[in-house]
Amino acid sequence: MCGIVGLFCKTETHRHELGRLTAVMLREMRDRGPDSAGFAVYDPGTDGRTRVTVLAEGREVDWGPVAAALEVVLDAEVTVRAVHDHAVFTTGGDGRTVRQWIIDNVAGASVLSYGDQIELYKAVGDPHLVAERYDLAGRTGTHALAHTRMATESAVTTNGSHPFVTGADTCLVHNGSLSNHNRLRRFLEAQGESFQTENDSEVAAGYLSWRMRSGNTISEALEGALGDLDGFYTFAIGVADGFAILRDPIACKPAVVAETDDWVAMSSEYRAIARLPGATDAEIWEPEPARIYAWSLAA
Repeated sequence: MCGIVGLFCKTETHRHELGRLTAVMLREMRDRGPDSAGFAVYDPGTDGRTRVTVLAEGREVDWGPVAAALEVVLDAEVTVRAVHDHAVFTTGGDGRTVRQWIIDNVAGASVLSYGDQIELYKAVGDPHLVAERYDLAGRTGTHALAHTRMATESAVTTNGSHPFVTGADTCLVHNGSLSNHNRLRRFLEAQGESFQTENDSEVAAGYLSWRMRSGNTISEALEGALGDLDGFYTFAIGVADGFAILRDPIACKPAVVAETDDWVAMSSEYRAIARLPGATDAEIWEPEPARIYAWSLAA
C-alpha cells in the first residue's frame, strides 16, 4: 500500500502555492506510506538551462570538483547548489550526458532527475518531515507529484522511494507492482536506458522515457504501456508540459480525480483532495480502468 498525489495547475491562480497545496495532500497520505516519501515539482525554469538533481545519502560531498569535471565533459558552464544531502546542477549542456556521467563517475551518488523544469527530492522517514526538510511548501510551479511508500517487496531505502525519473522531465509515481519488469528492464537497457535500482517502478519510468525519446506523446507512450506492462498499477505521470493518469485494466489500486477551472488533482484517496481550495465545487470521479487521462499546459 502506497499513497500517491498529483496537482496540476491549469491557470496561474494557485501556482504561487503549488508546493504548499501539494504538501497538504502529501500529509494526508502519511498512513498509506510511512517508510519514505518523495516529491517532484515542475516550474518554468530558465530557457536553455537544464537542472540535474543528485542524491548522496549519508555522505558529505564537495560538489565543486564534480561541477568542474562536468564543465570539461560538456564544454559548458555548470553551477551547483546543495540542499542537505541533495545537489542541483544547472547547465546549458546536455542533461542526459550529465546524468550518465554522474552515474558512471561519482561513487555513492544517485541521479534523481534531469530536465529543464523538474526538481526532485526524496528520503526515508515520515513523509511530513521529508516535505519539511526539502521545503516542499515553499515551492512554486505548474504541477507536482508526490508519493508515500510502504515497502512490500524490497528494503526501505531512499533509492527505492518514488518518484522515478530516467528521461528528461518525465516523472512517474506508482501504486502497485509489475510482474514483467525484469524482462522489460533487459529490453530497455538494450535500447539505451540505464537504471540505478532494482525497483519495478523505475522500469515503468524508463519505459515511458524510451517511448517519448522515440517520439511518442505521453498519451501514446501510455497506450503502449497498456500492452507492454503486466501487473497492477495506478500511475501518475508528469512531463514538461502536462500531467497524466493511468490505471491497469483491472484497476485494483485506488484512485480519485477532481477537477475545477483552475486545477486537476489526483490521489489514492479523496481526503488528500478535500482540503484544496474549491474542492467542494470540483467535478470528482474515479478513473476508469485502462483509460488514459491527460492534461496539457498548452490546452
